[in-house]
Amino acid sequence: MKREDLLRFMREPRYAVVSTVSASGRPQSAIVGVVVTDQFEVFFDTLAPSRKAINLQADPHIAVVFGSLEPGSTKTVQYEGIADQPTGLELATLAEQYLAKFPAGVERQSWPGITYYRVRPTWARYSDFSQTPPQICEFDAGTFS
Repeated sequence: MKREDLLRFMREPRYAVVSTVSASGRPQSAIVGVVVTDQFEVFFDTLAPSRKAINLQADPHIAVVFGSLEPGSTKTVQYEGIADQPTGLELATLAEQYLAKFPAGVERQSWPGITYYRVRPTWARYSDFSQTPPQICEFDAGTFS
């Protein structure tokens, strides 16, 4: 699998599962709407009092899973990275991409506590179990730049 194929696959779904770790060390996951940049950065919005936002403030490590819940779906991407909260021009550029995919996000911009996260990748694994043997490809941080 090439870099471009991985990017195309990650951009297909509108939603992904993000997983963070609570202060007590317990995993917590949620489905969020995402966009993926050319640099494989994942961008999403959430509310500041959400568990994921609180967790990311304490520990910016995050895992994201891309795939489909459709019956017969056999392809996934497991993705790990470090989250931050972009500001200024970076936030405006990312938000523009996000709002093009999720127009309802325009209304959420006025919600109290709305916040945005960008995840920069450190590792990913693509798996396709529709073939024997399965196709499994790992990508490290150098792949994404």
